Amino acid sequence: MEYSKKVMDHFAHPRNVGELPDANAVGMVGNQKCGDIMKMMLKIENDVIVDVKFQTFGCGAAVATSSMATEMVKGKTVQEALTLTNKAVMEALDGLPPVKVHCSVLAEEAIRAALADYYQRQGIDPTPYVGVIPACDDAHEHDHGAREEE
Repeated sequence: MEYSKKVMDHFAHPRNVGELPDANAVGMVGNQKCGDIMKMMLKIENDVIVDVKFQTFGCGAAVATSSMATEMVKGKTVQEALTLTNKAVMEALDGLPPVKVHCSVLAEEAIRAALADYYQRQGIDPTPYVGVIPACDDAHEHDHGAREEE
């Protein structure tokens, strides 16, 4: 399986990895089939993501997409972060092998889950803003087809 230099760099040197004790937006998503779990923690002040950390249990592509997604939303407004797509994450990493596209989908979902948590903490229904986020223990199917062994 061929990975881009950017994927390898974000895997070997992930950005924004770790805990964020003062996070006010936390989202966790996972995929039972492949075993990847992503937790995103955001610190939002005046509608701007001032800090972000992630913890990912999964393959190298899962770590790389988590790392890139955090880089792409850091310093952005909540509204800007809501426009992040898995396609944008993949493009920023110079592509992913087809069997790893689901990792970029999880990264997008993890950011959206954290933003949903942010809205909920303010007593706002997040659904109109972020849509429906699959629960971490749901075995959802979209873009998560069969995968090759690593």
